[in-house]
Amino acid sequence: MSQCIYCHARKGKRACPALSGSICSQCCGTHRIVNIACHTDCVYLDTNVEYQQKRIGDQFDQGRRALYRELLEKWGDKAAEVFYFLEAVTFKHFHSRRDGQDGEVIAAIQGLRRSFSPIHVPEGMAPAFTETLKKEYTAFMKGEKIDTDMAGEVLDRGLMFITEFSGPGLRSTRFLDGLAGFLKSHHPDVAEQLKKLSETNDRIIIPTGAKMEDSTIS
Repeated sequence: MSQCIYCHARKGKRACPALSGSICSQCCGTHRIVNIACHTDCVYLDTNVEYQQKRIGDQFDQGRRALYRELLEKWGDKAAEVFYFLEAVTFKHFHSRRDGQDGEVIAAIQGLRRSFSPIHVPEGMAPAFTETLKKEYTAFMKGEKIDTDMAGEVLDRGLMFITEFSGPGLRSTRFLDGLAGFLKSHHPDVAEQLKKLSETNDRIIIPTGAKMEDSTIS
């Protein structure tokens, strides 16, 4: 029996598609999703998704708090609303999808950011979430009178946070799992509202000054 591909100390008893080798049960249980970009079809992932999302959601919460402090200090409440809206749209779109990946979120934000530019760059057929994000943000920014330059700065900073949290894995779901775990554990009422909105396809309306710490989505 081969050594664990992660710790190189114990015997690897489980096939790990993400690491292309055998992993011991202890490393699998400790590091899946958190430090390993697990494949969504891994048989060992299904039984512990909620638990793992909660664990990574707690880590997400720490980094998120620092990001919100920075946004509020630099640009004020409107900046917090811009990122808050991004989180809400992302959860609404991906909460029921097991095949969603952080790369889809990153690509969509990059596409949205380019749309703010005065120079129009023709693009091919955009992925579904890119189109969803652009559509939701167009309505949101018009209704809330959000400054485009400020929104671009917030998206740039948010993109940096998401990319760093996601990690280097090409198929990472760490950001999506962290967001889901954070919402389900810390704001279950918000998570349920967003799930209902995804079923009715209604727009997300953000209360003034909302930052998910003290408000709900209606």
